[in-house]
Amino acid sequence: MDFLVDRRDLRRCRFVSTAAPPRAEPGSGQAVLRVEAFAFTANNVTYGAVGEMIGYWQFFPAEEGWGRIPVWGIGVVEDAGTSGLAPGERIFGYLPMSSHLVVVPSQVSERGFVDATPHRKQLPPVYNQYTRLAGDPRYDARHADRMMLLWPLFATAFLLDDFLADNAFFGARSVVLASASSKTASSLAWLLAKRGACRVVGLTSPANVAFVAGLGCYDRVVEYGAIGSLPADEPIVLVDMAGDAEVTRAVHRRVGDNVKYSSQVGLTHWEKGGGTDDLPGAKPEFFFAPAQIEKRSRDWGPGVFQARLADAWHEFLDGTEGWLRVVHRRGPEAVERAYRDAVEGRVDPGEGLILSLHDARPNG
Repeated sequence: MDFLVDRRDLRRCRFVSTAAPPRAEPGSGQAVLRVEAFAFTANNVTYGAVGEMIGYWQFFPAEEGWGRIPVWGIGVVEDAGTSGLAPGERIFGYLPMSSHLVVVPSQVSERGFVDATPHRKQLPPVYNQYTRLAGDPRYDARHADRMMLLWPLFATAFLLDDFLADNAFFGARSVVLASASSKTASSLAWLLAKRGACRVVGLTSPANVAFVAGLGCYDRVVEYGAIGSLPADEPIVLVDMAGDAEVTRAVHRRVGDNVKYSSQVGLTHWEKGGGTDDLPGAKPEFFFAPAQIEKRSRDWGPGVFQARLADAWHEFLDGTEGWLRVVHRRGPEAVERAYRDAVEGRVDPGEGLILSLHDARPNG
């Protein structure tokens, strides 16, 4: 079963089923993963919203005009074929909103493999890498849900924090995070607070002020309606997690040329984009995390980037128990409901959704 989304209108979605699950073709090197569970956050709406521009629709092709939105999750090897994987082992990585995925494992090691399916070869390598959980030192079964929910978002935040520090924060004294309640923003705020180089200011809706303030890593929390209270004479960096052009315009017009760097990371407010070309201050630009991964891998050498990221991740993970409530939902109806809620912005920032298209858990 596949969950398909209209690439031109994210509100339109449907399911497509086949009579039987896929099987590995003999001698092809293929393996079939049963998509056991996946995290679904507002970030996945961004994958759909910028799918054409960044190429997210290309990872898991669908029929003309439709796409499968990528998610991060855990799959179980259902048919190992001649791939070198072990039947029944668990794999973490980039998956479609589907019941199954056929991969062609290459560069197989104890730690993982790279999917060499032909159409994926020209796509960013970071999304083609899969982890064999039995050989992953990051993995703790007790935190499997939080790994699906937060690891990819934390990795993006880690790269943003590193990018800003690498550029001396562009001379800014404050970093302003729009959509401050999002999980990526919360991760970045934690990293920035730990670094202590700049003040951390969160912009959020009135309904989320208490949640954002309760995270304990923002120096100041400002409602969107109070953007005019930001100091106009202080150099800032703006990091927008939602892609709301109205918010971006308001900050740029308030702070003017003191916006030293303006980054768009997400597009969860996917219908509110555009209209940010002629603003005072630094021109808003899209942050593409894989580019920073490649830079740091060259700068630091093999394995150093991954080690530093893993160390920060373990420290961050310890503090998430206090604010992240994990919720499990299973079956097609639950998946569609969660998707529609996210598209319409009906997301509880303190809730983390783990979904599955399978109605029952494996083996019962």
